[in-house]
Amino acid sequence: ARWLAHKGARQIVLVSRREPTESTADMIAEIRQLGCRVHVMLGDIGNRSDVAEIFRRIRKELPPLKGVIHAAGLLDDGLMAEQTWSRFETVLAPKQTGSLLLHEMTQDLELDFFILYSSAASILGSPGQGNYATANAFLDGLAQQRVAAGLPALSINWGPWSEGMAASETVVRSLALQGLSPLTSEESHEVLEQLILSGAVQATVLDADWPRMRRRLSAY
Repeated sequence: ARWLAHKGARQIVLVSRREPTESTADMIAEIRQLGCRVHVMLGDIGNRSDVAEIFRRIRKELPPLKGVIHAAGLLDDGLMAEQTWSRFETVLAPKQTGSLLLHEMTQDLELDFFILYSSAASILGSPGQGNYATANAFLDGLAQQRVAAGLPALSINWGPWSEGMAASETVVRSLALQGLSPLTSEESHEVLEQLILSGAVQATVLDADWPRMRRRLSAY
């Protein structure tokens, strides 16, 4: 959202299942100082009625929607032998169901962009994250399907972000052993702009120690 405001967006809709946290509220205040109006709408992106209500409000209260960034995600890690369909559904809902609902609700709109935040887990695999890798692989396929239908789409297989799920020291150490360093939001947004301008449909973005990663992958 901050990146969009810096690029000249005048109005942004943020969708969340919960009220903004203190850090999110600070970010919203910063965006508003840039002259961009921020509309926070509560709803579960994996719930059809919630998404339908959000789009009803957008149509009624706001100018035409011009772009979508889908960045929702949940984790429920575990070895495959420990996984259940219920645990898969929990992780699939924001990625698979959420992206499909956004696709369905925007098919008839003239969007400038439809960006899906996927994960490098769907490209490289990730121990204990079979459900998460599956959910992100769905995003990659949806982007290909949309482009084949003449609709805008970009799926980005992000490596870990320092401000996201990889924020803890334990996770950072584990990633380093795998040959990965977390990306900063500034680095990621620079790449995001380049990818949008390139017309890519799918791209993987990593900060990788390739020799170490090669050794890790060859062990599987």
